[in-house]
Amino acid sequence: MPSTITEKILANASHKKEVSAGDFVVADVSYAMAHDSTAPLAIEGFSKIADKVFDNDRVIIVFDHFFPAPTVAGATLHQKSRKFVMDQNISGFFTNGVCHQILVEKFVSPGDVVVGADSHTCTEGALGAFTTGLGSTDIGGVMATGKCWFKVPESLKFNLTGKTKKGVYAKDVILSLVGDVGAAGALYKACEFTGDYVKDATVASRLTLCNMAIEMGGKNGVIEADQKTLDFLGGRVGKIFKSDKDAVYADTYEIDVGAVEPQVALPPVVDNVEPVSAVVGKPIDQAYLGTCTNGRLEDIEVATKILKGKKIAQNVRLLVTPASQDIYFAALKNGYLQALVDAGAAVCNPTCGPCVGRHGGVLGEGEVCLSTQNRNFTGRMGDPSAEIILASPATVAASALAGKIVDPRDYL
Repeated sequence: MPSTITEKILANASHKKEVSAGDFVVADVSYAMAHDSTAPLAIEGFSKIADKVFDNDRVIIVFDHFFPAPTVAGATLHQKSRKFVMDQNISGFFTNGVCHQILVEKFVSPGDVVVGADSHTCTEGALGAFTTGLGSTDIGGVMATGKCWFKVPESLKFNLTGKTKKGVYAKDVILSLVGDVGAAGALYKACEFTGDYVKDATVASRLTLCNMAIEMGGKNGVIEADQKTLDFLGGRVGKIFKSDKDAVYADTYEIDVGAVEPQVALPPVVDNVEPVSAVVGKPIDQAYLGTCTNGRLEDIEVATKILKGKKIAQNVRLLVTPASQDIYFAALKNGYLQALVDAGAAVCNPTCGPCVGRHGGVLGEGEVCLSTQNRNFTGRMGDPSAEIILASPATVAASALAGKIVDPRDYL
């Protein structure tokens, strides 16, 4: 029977010859992840059903949402998770990067089934794996058993062709898609990205595409692994699955990325997408470059090319958070961080903190933040009256320079 990548991975992990959309399966899990916001509740659930994790090398705990601890309450939660790490002899414990970037740099391989107590675990599907977010108590169950049940999702194919124009990036492409499909348009579906654009894209850009599958309601995002993937993995070997040519999709979207302009998502929802021209001239108070969506080296490089040798506007604060320590060191070695600091940026430790309003970069009453993150919900970064507008790293950097939202193509 013709099958999609997602169907093949879930069939393999559940020891079945084949599965179809709508089937229920119990799959072996390659890795289970929780972070400092979600691990405490996962540990509570785990403790009610087991004494030992299924595999101490396949349970990953990352402190990234509020690290270092900004409050006594945060420090107390960290204590609970640290005790669990020590008691269970967890080898995969990290405090030096965003959980999704840590997973792609050190763990995930093609064909894996990966679950995380964070909705943006769909990011890791860019490496040809089935990766998805679960609730904390569900992760506790996986920590105990190494298994998880799934309803096999229908798949949507996003066939992206052509070449982007100058000043248009993967973030603009995925924002455009989210705007077209809607926040619930891919509800519980596998979002499979294909086409010449995807083949030509860097692994970092592919990660950006898959990261925001959840913003369409997707169960997972996935891209077929290829030589670029294997080069990125640097020796980690998995099992590459490819969708059959006659595989069944719930729907297929044909998109010429050459028609995409720089995009923004306006509050309070991610699918409220407009071309940047709709808001050019809007003053901003904060510009934020980072997160699991756009905190990678190529994103920092784009911003550096715009800002090097210049100064950000006096009315703007610019925060930069590399997605991992490896990226931080690479950006440091390349001189990017020095250039950004010279331009007036505050470079922070690899963290999720500002994105979720937990640590650093909290917004005050009525403030406007132009950000490379993936969500712009009311109150997410601080005061409920503040506005979060989503954009590409280029748009964020250029706007920090101007003190207001601008079209990045004028600054490249």
